[in-house]
Amino acid sequence: MSHVVVVGIGADGMAGLPEASQRELRRATVIYGSQRQLDLLDGSVAATRRQWPSPMLPALQGLLDDAAHDVHVLASGDPLLHGIGGTLIRLFGAERVHVLPHVSAVTLACARVGWTVADTEVISLVTAEPHTAMRRGGRAIVLSRDATTPLKLARLLTENGRGDSELVVLEQLGGPGERRRDGTARQWAARAPLDIDELNVIAVHYLPDERVSPVPDAAFAHDGQITKQSMRAVTLAALAPRPGERLWDVGAGSGSIAVEWCQSWHGCSAVAFERDDARRGNIARNAVAFGVHIDVRGAAPDAFDGAPAPSAIFIGGGVTQPGLLDACLAHLPTGGRLVANAVTVESEEVLAQAYSRLGGRLQRFQHYHAEPLGGFTTWRPQLPVTQWEVTKP
Repeated sequence: MSHVVVVGIGADGMAGLPEASQRELRRATVIYGSQRQLDLLDGSVAATRRQWPSPMLPALQGLLDDAAHDVHVLASGDPLLHGIGGTLIRLFGAERVHVLPHVSAVTLACARVGWTVADTEVISLVTAEPHTAMRRGGRAIVLSRDATTPLKLARLLTENGRGDSELVVLEQLGGPGERRRDGTARQWAARAPLDIDELNVIAVHYLPDERVSPVPDAAFAHDGQITKQSMRAVTLAALAPRPGERLWDVGAGSGSIAVEWCQSWHGCSAVAFERDDARRGNIARNAVAFGVHIDVRGAAPDAFDGAPAPSAIFIGGGVTQPGLLDACLAHLPTGGRLVANAVTVESEEVLAQAYSRLGGRLQRFQHYHAEPLGGFTTWRPQLPVTQWEVTKP
């Protein structure tokens, strides 16, 4: 049975490879990789060299078709750290993929700036949008797509109040042309060098550090239509996000529930449905500011068509609209959770009827704030919120 052998290689080429990796490349009959990676091989490698086509996935799927010998693949650094190794294992299974890792660009970058790898977030922008590297504090090694990534990230940070963030752009890590350039995001946005190498990573120290959970209301762009901080905490507890799940935020307002859902676990995403143009703009701004992916769509339920299926649904507004609740339940998969909040008598009535018909849990929350009354203190109530939650059988 033939196998895929994935060999990690650094910017220092063959000279930096351990003997086991060099031996694999010298016995290979065919080696796949990007042109940049293939150019790192020296004359001791006699195998046929094949550059990946675009798109790459169809070529990967047929990699072992009629293969009489093992097929070798070149990858940058550690193939299992945001690399092709994970894709190949998903396609062919771990038993048919053998990985020989090199030192990763993340480890090299942390070594150059003096950070511990365990305490540093790793963010890949190789295929993701630049705004997904936005953070409200902490440190990260950002894997760039190309030479334009440092400037794009610097501009986003500056536009979103993170211009003091410290950026270290590291090019050709581990190779003879290695170079380091330091500056703030504001400085990079104003005067980015024009000769950034395509092969670069960015070490980012996000400043100011404003990480807090749950997020204060003032951190969101909104017009008053926002699930308040205390109710967001209660609502997210009811929604119970799990890694990799997708939320439908219906009547999203500012998208605050969708934002905190996306931040809860790795791989969480959201689709926000909102009829108001200005509010859709706020949702998009909040998604950028918090570095999350939210698919912003129009009014529910018309905009449900074509949206990726949800794991859970939150209805923050519009529950009195005829047919909306039933449409949400129809799109919810078996085992999916639905949570709806209501503040009016009419919307409470819809939730009470749904509870009588379908069960679940019906709760009412009342929050009070202490305020001065003359020389004394009294309690001022916020609007009571009725919440219904149900799991689809």
